[in-house]
Amino acid sequence: MGKTFLIFLFAYLAGSINFAIIFFKVTGKEDPRLIFSGNAGTTNVYRQAGIIWAAVIFLLDIGRALAVAVIACYFLKTPLLPWAAFFLVLGNSFPCFHGFRGGKGVANYLGYTLLIAPWAALASAVIWLVSYGIFRVTFIASFFMVFVLALGQVDFAHWRLIAISGALATFLLILFNHRKNITNYRKTDEPLISSE
Repeated sequence: MGKTFLIFLFAYLAGSINFAIIFFKVTGKEDPRLIFSGNAGTTNVYRQAGIIWAAVIFLLDIGRALAVAVIACYFLKTPLLPWAAFFLVLGNSFPCFHGFRGGKGVANYLGYTLLIAPWAALASAVIWLVSYGIFRVTFIASFFMVFVLALGQVDFAHWRLIAISGALATFLLILFNHRKNITNYRKTDEPLISSE
């Protein structure tokens, strides 16, 4: 029980290191949470610093998530792995190192699942492209992506109830993180560009 708590705490703390916020602070740029979508994630980095730096931040998020997944796989029983993903996303969403205002967790969930269920990570990327092609709204495409990632997590854990609850909690957390996008989208017919 103590080991499980420590891994969950580690996942949260690792997720709380927001590379976008750190990058903007180091380079003397404005806090990414103050303009555009108000989100400290890849999309806002792209808007403010360009595609190269956005790709760097995205890869750092993926790499960090992979590292958390490796440690979680080593120390946790399989049905608990989706809960480690939840705490990783929780840290990214509400980072203790950055005033509890961070990103939305999609890239971290993708990176974590890449190790746990690579087929789901690949399928989710395809689903994102298809969904974006249909809806032309990035956050809606992200919902389809996250749903597939959650299915991959649960399938890897053999559909155990505790795994299902962890994957569901993560899916709902990411939905909650997009509440502003959902509200704005419902107020206008114009597609919004916002996601991770």
